[in-house]
Amino acid sequence: MVVAPVDDQVGMLLRELQRFRMRVRQVWPMPESVPADADVVYCEYSPDLARRLPWIPGDARSALVVILPATETVHADALCHATPNAILPRPFTQNAVLSSLVLARSQFGYERRLRSKIEKLDDNLRSMRTVERAKAILMATRQMPETEAYGFIRRQAMDRRVSASAVAAAIVDSFELLGYDHQQ
Repeated sequence: MVVAPVDDQVGMLLRELQRFRMRVRQVWPMPESVPADADVVYCEYSPDLARRLPWIPGDARSALVVILPATETVHADALCHATPNAILPRPFTQNAVLSSLVLARSQFGYERRLRSKIEKLDDNLRSMRTVERAKAILMATRQMPETEAYGFIRRQAMDRRVSASAVAAAIVDSFELLGYDHQQ
């Protein structure tokens, strides 16, 4: 998707993207919300671009390339808040178009992989906290040593063919459902 007014430069950009076998859609005037139904969005710079993006920074749905003006002043803060994956300064060249496309897709893929790893780490941390809480409950209610409480959780998980965190969550949930206060 190219969100920019058609001129000689944008016409060249559209032809180059089509030459790379990409289906290209051009949109102008600048919509209130930049469409996010494309793999890569080339978008004309505007100081309020970050406000027009339909995603929050760090959670982009499309790779973003900001088209920088040749003469107009660019505000660094506004550009940073848009969190582009690449920029394409005017006047364009064939190499600049190709470079911006490769960089944007590469950066977007890298950020997506990092977000996935962060989500997995968050899940692991939540699971560890739940297991620790379940161990504390077992230690308090059944007077078990820590290793025995953990072994109990693991055995129950293996017997039921579920994760230890699922067993731990069930212990914590049932404990809370019964209204016990493990702080006592």
